[in-house]
Amino acid sequence: MRIRAALFLLAALLPLPAAAEPACHPLTHEGRGYVVCSADPATDDLRLFLKTDQGGIYGSFGRVNQALAARDETLAFAMNAGMYHPDRRPVGLYVEDGRQQMHAVAAAGPGNFGMLPNGVLCLEDGRAEVIETRAYLEAPPECRYATQSGPMLVIDGALHPRFLSDSDSRYVRNGVGVDAEGRLHFAISDAPVTFHEFGRLFRDVLKTPDALYFDGKVSKLYAPDLGRNDAGLPMGPIVGAVVPAAE
Repeated sequence: MRIRAALFLLAALLPLPAAAEPACHPLTHEGRGYVVCSADPATDDLRLFLKTDQGGIYGSFGRVNQALAARDETLAFAMNAGMYHPDRRPVGLYVEDGRQQMHAVAAAGPGNFGMLPNGVLCLEDGRAEVIETRAYLEAPPECRYATQSGPMLVIDGALHPRFLSDSDSRYVRNGVGVDAEGRLHFAISDAPVTFHEFGRLFRDVLKTPDALYFDGKVSKLYAPDLGRNDAGLPMGPIVGAVVPAAE
């Protein structure tokens, strides 16, 4: 009993292990390269970014980091997060810090966004969901942050019904899924892939019952641990994991 008590006291005095920061890593599936960034919404600070405090569009990872630096914060990783108009306004639902800036669009339409079913990434306090848009509208959750895009990649464990295994439409693509344990997995392809190939990554490797396509061709990643800070045309919504800035 004395030994057990001593061990208990020693364990109590030892510092608790620090929570792991969100991490990005390369991954190969079916001979195709990807980068996957994973985060736990129960412990990680995930946010969406669109406009600066002055009302301008962030448009880049660098401008987001500049704003965060004023609060001694920085991005652990980030990527573009949903489709947008030429002026960078979100095409569909957009909620930032609890304030809805654009309503959800449930109707079918042209382009990938209108390839129903499309969906919503909802970041709540301590948890996250990828939800088909019409299910979202039937029972809207309390999203602190939300962005709509389309199409869904995986729906209840099945690929989107309109994806073709022999499609020749290939782009660099990025998206997000939530696994059975509630962890978020953000992925971007290294080279152009089809919807079917990209969806299989989420279904078969990342094991996400529901996954959402963010965009293609304009997809970008910020992952400083991997030396990634993709440049290009200004973006609309950006999703990122925020951590304290290194001292």
